[in-house]
Parts: sequence; structure tokens; C-alpha cells
Amino acid sequence: MAHDTAADVRTLTCIRCPKGCAITVTLEDGEVTSVTGNTCPRGDEYARKEVTNPTRTVTSVVPVHGSATCSMVSVKTAEDVPRDCVRGVIDALRVVSVEAPVRIGDVIVPNVCGTGVNVVATKNC
Repeated sequence: MAHDTAADVRTLTCIRCPKGCAITVTLEDGEVTSVTGNTCPRGDEYARKEVTNPTRTVTSVVPVHGSATCSMVSVKTAEDVPRDCVRGVIDALRVVSVEAPVRIGDVIVPNVCGTGVNVVATKNC
């Protein structure tokens, strides 16, 4: 007896470049079977990742003590973190402050939320 499996079709807007392509992704049994609408390979890669394992780069600022030139320093995750961890990363950064001087690339929070990803400074302060 044949068994029909309904395909899961998702539409999203690509964020890999300014074009903002409308992408359609078809999944069957949790596997991507087709990606259409992208105008470059980056769109295909983004869509496949977004529907199977979405991740995000988190950016924020943290207070700096002991600097005559700035009171806050911008920070970001050095790599993407799982989308489900974004709120935890933001919450972790709420209680962080650093002492000057701070240099671009300095690790502000190592292994944030157990993700294996560091939060780093994105500006000198």
C-alpha cells in the first residue's frame, strides 16, 4: 500500500544580501527537497540552514568602567548561536561590565550560555 507524505512548504525572505529574495523551501520528512526563488548560492545555503537549524549572531552593548572616552562598548557573538539561545545570551549580557581598556576582539564572555561561542568586543574603548 502506498503512503503519501505531505510536503511541508515554507516561505521566507533571504537576509544574506540586500536583494531580499523570496525563497520557497520544500521539506519532506524533515529533509529539504527543494529550494527555489534564490538568485545566488548564498540564498540556497541560508534557506536550508534556516529551516533545519536556525542560528543568529547576537549584538549588544555592555558598560565599560575606567574609560574617559566611552561608557559602553559594542559586543557580538563571535559566531552564530542557536536561535533558541538568543534570549539566554541577551540575559547573560545584562549582568556583564568590563574594565577599560577594551580592544576589538577581546573576549568579553567566553562560552556564552554553554554554546561554545565567545562574545567579543567590536570596538576599542
